[in-house]
Amino acid sequence: MTTTNDHLTESRTGDTEPSQQKPPSFFQVMLSVIAAAFGVQTNKNYERDFSTGNPLAYIVGGLLFTVLFILTIAGIVSLVLP
Repeated sequence: MTTTNDHLTESRTGDTEPSQQKPPSFFQVMLSVIAAAFGVQTNKNYERDFSTGNPLAYIVGGLLFTVLFILTIAGIVSLVLP
């Protein structure tokens, strides 16, 4: 018989081991960065990112997103305010 905690652990880890999973693509990294920036990251993607992702890719993606976000906000403000 499986306890509730065992079932949650099985559902989180999935069918394959992290070492057998391929690293996330550039698009998946950028989606994870955007989702994390807005606080809507799913648990599945969160665990994928921390088990198979390269931390440098997420750091660079986060910095790139931050710069683009600030430039976008600054551009909108400069268009609205004279």
